[in-house]
Amino acid sequence: MGLGVRRFFSEGSWSDLRSRLISAVVLGILVCLLVFAGGWGFRLLCCATGFIVFDEWSRITRARRLRPHFTFGRRVFYFSLVAFAFGFELAAIVIFLAGTGFLAFIDRHERKADWLVGGLFYAAAATFPPGLLRGADLSGLLTIGFLVTVVWSTDIFAYFAGRSIGGPKLMPSVSPKKTMSGAVGGLVAAIAFGALFAYAATGTVLPLVLLLAALLSVAGQAGDLYESWIKRRFGVKDSGRLIPGHGGLMDRIDALVVATAVAWLVGMAVAGFRYPAAGLFPV
Repeated sequence: MGLGVRRFFSEGSWSDLRSRLISAVVLGILVCLLVFAGGWGFRLLCCATGFIVFDEWSRITRARRLRPHFTFGRRVFYFSLVAFAFGFELAAIVIFLAGTGFLAFIDRHERKADWLVGGLFYAAAATFPPGLLRGADLSGLLTIGFLVTVVWSTDIFAYFAGRSIGGPKLMPSVSPKKTMSGAVGGLVAAIAFGALFAYAATGTVLPLVLLLAALLSVAGQAGDLYESWIKRRFGVKDSGRLIPGHGGLMDRIDALVVATAVAWLVGMAVAGFRYPAAGLFPV
């Protein structure tokens, strides 16, 4: 049995994999139900996600200590969440941008609130893009399904490829366990499974779909590395203890946050603010 195979079948690897799979299944079932429901239920899920992500970010970066900046930023974000939950999407984004812009302006000389403002935007990226992409139509459902397929296939097959093949590290100073073979394996899997999803959903696979799958896979892996860098920067192992095998919610959705934000930007560039999913999966 080769070294890579022995490494893959080691007890530590299987213990870690079991925890990852259990948490992925439980989270996946909940998300799938709310994604299919769409509308108000899914917006509430997005708002709850943003609420938890901002709390975890604040604990990691110790942003809570920066008062009164933290109090003001938190209230602005929570107010925007309420507006978003009740369907006032544009108002929610305007409130958020106005509040964070004001916070950045009053702190422009001291620059003490940089991490706080960064956390607000990260939590907003976990909230607004998925809710705006899903909407209440079939295009939104297909877009979210495509995103989850691409990101989760990237994560799972990057793990398998990295464990079984090994090789040079991707960014050892940021995430010592991630390998270049894992990154390539996740990218290939994302393109393959993205194509399968597109064919099952629409009966055809356009070249742009393959390009989009590759872009979202890279964005997702960048999001994973970004969160790893933040935790290493502040000497934190996990963002929280919410999800077994992955720690906090940020540890589970770091890739999905960035990939969804990129998909939202692409969709808006093609189809506008109101129906961004139509620019990705028109039906």
